[in-house]
Amino acid sequence: MTIFLRRTMFAAMALALATMLPAAAGFAAGTSSSSSSSSSSSGPSDYQKAVDLIDDEDYAEAIPLLEKVVAADSSNADAFNYLGYANRKLGKHSEALGYYQRALALKPDHLGANEYLGELYLEMKLLPEAEQRLAVLQKACGACEEYEDLKEEIDEYKANQPS
Repeated sequence: MTIFLRRTMFAAMALALATMLPAAAGFAAGTSSSSSSSSSSSGPSDYQKAVDLIDDEDYAEAIPLLEKVVAADSSNADAFNYLGYANRKLGKHSEALGYYQRALALKPDHLGANEYLGELYLEMKLLPEAEQRLAVLQKACGACEEYEDLKEEIDEYKANQPS
């Protein structure tokens, strides 16, 4: 094999790996799929930019990007989940509720949407609804991180209630 051919193959493998890294980031962000986080050769997608903004707690800036994503792909449960999350963090409970419900209508076992919807229910003082989300998570993933996080939030909520 010539050096030129080896370098070409190495460059192709490096390019393939580089395009897979943004998709892997979607898993670290608590989403249940990575299809929405792919990037093009021109830079990060609107979805990935929005996830980065959310990671930086810049929720208001992330929302318009996520709205573009769902306008282009109304079946993107991850983007709807993040729209719910960003709106919840901004105190917009009714908007957040609608987005979480859209995510779960698309993917009922979406781990992030179930966890975050449970947290929203706790913020709204709706403990039975939060416990329903916990039961869905337990059935979907057992004792996964999303289940454990919501369980901890529910336990803390209960501990802080007057007797």
